[in-house]
Amino acid sequence: MAIRVAQIGTGNVGAHALTALITNPDFELTGVWVSSDAKAGKDAAELVGHSEPTGVIATTDLDEVLATEPQCVVYNAMADNRLMEALEDYRRILAAGVNIVGSGPVFLQWPWQVIPDEMIKPLEDAAREGNSSIYVNGIDPGFANDLLPLALAGTCQRIEQLRCMEIVNYATYDSATVMFDVMGFGKPMDEIPMLLQPGVLSIGWGSVVRQLAAGLGLELDGLEEMYVREPAPEDFDIASGHIAKGTAAALRFEVIGLVDGAPAVVLEHVTRLRDDLCPHWPQPAQEGGNYRIEVTGEPCYALDLCLSSPNGDHNHAGVLATAMRIVNAIPAVIAAPAGRCTTIDLPLITGKGLYAAG
Repeated sequence: MAIRVAQIGTGNVGAHALTALITNPDFELTGVWVSSDAKAGKDAAELVGHSEPTGVIATTDLDEVLATEPQCVVYNAMADNRLMEALEDYRRILAAGVNIVGSGPVFLQWPWQVIPDEMIKPLEDAAREGNSSIYVNGIDPGFANDLLPLALAGTCQRIEQLRCMEIVNYATYDSATVMFDVMGFGKPMDEIPMLLQPGVLSIGWGSVVRQLAAGLGLELDGLEEMYVREPAPEDFDIASGHIAKGTAAALRFEVIGLVDGAPAVVLEHVTRLRDDLCPHWPQPAQEGGNYRIEVTGEPCYALDLCLSSPNGDHNHAGVLATAMRIVNAIPAVIAAPAGRCTTIDLPLITGKGLYAAG
């Protein structure tokens, strides 16, 4: 019997998730929540360019979606700029007895010691009340820096440092909110964006560092963060808009987990808007960018994960992978005990049933 699933959010990630829910016979789409009146009232198929109508009409009312009695919700609504509203959505959904797989807020990947306990407790209480489970993941934070590095770590005799990197050109990433408002690209160099406010990097990617440390059995002294930005040498345009000369065009940051003062677990991002910017920074293994895992120990590893797609570039592939990581986890999350699921807890998600001849 197909699993009854509702979709929350139909933006960059949500559109891919919704397409999967429509086209995979293992799922029955019950409802779709959208953030704008312009999308409300439309068939779910129309929102993603699918030719055959589903009969499921999009709504801006979360209660209407929950009334369709889904077993699970895929939560892809924008959360970076509406954290408390998103957390309240999660609480309501869990309390209604509906499981959740989500792509954000990203700190819910592993919230312990990352956000205050008073922000975690309402979700845990709601999950107990509704006998429901929640799993937040994607690619980064997600399988590129939890599943893959922990798999490599499990083959080592000794580990001195575990480093997870994203080295990516974001020029084709089409979200003005994320690019300009959150990350601060195209903004004056003396204007500090939301992402780089004190402590925000540790909230956003501290979950990665904390989960890896837990997987390694480490007690961290704490987290440190650092960043460097570089200006645009001239005016140019990206998918999200215009980058003026002298405004932010490249960003490199680290979130560092310390053990006895040493950097034991490191999350690093190297983000450019043009390939020729900051040539002295780490370079990707393929045009456009990739994810890299470095294990220093015995043995040492350097693993480059290179994404591509016949339907788009590396950014398209990364957004698609984010969506499918959580959609494919739905059966395991439904089967899990009530409460919060992490990659460490869940069984291996193998892609069962996804083979299709070319």
